[in-house]
Amino acid sequence: MTPSTTLSTTPALVLHAVATGHRYGFDVMDATGLPSGTVYPALRRLEDSGFVRSSWEPHARAERAKRPRRRYYEVTASGVTALEAARRRFPWLGAVGSTSATGAEPSKA
Repeated sequence: MTPSTTLSTTPALVLHAVATGHRYGFDVMDATGLPSGTVYPALRRLEDSGFVRSSWEPHARAERAKRPRRRYYEVTASGVTALEAARRRFPWLGAVGSTSATGAEPSKA
């Protein structure tokens, strides 16, 4: 997938989830209903294409929460453009959840 490639349904849904505040894998899985074997490869392809970028949370935060570290994703400027095109192609995307289960703010490009 290159930045000029039209997104298919699954990557568009995953990108939309990230853009609406679902910033880590399990949160994206909850928002989309997709399994981990679909979400994580899609996130990796979206990152390889430059539509999202990621960063790991600090070790200390994960340790305090007694869970593995989370990798947080945010939409890039080219991801915003790709998502706008995907929303025109798939008008139903706008009806899919708009806030994360954690109440996080939507990520910004």
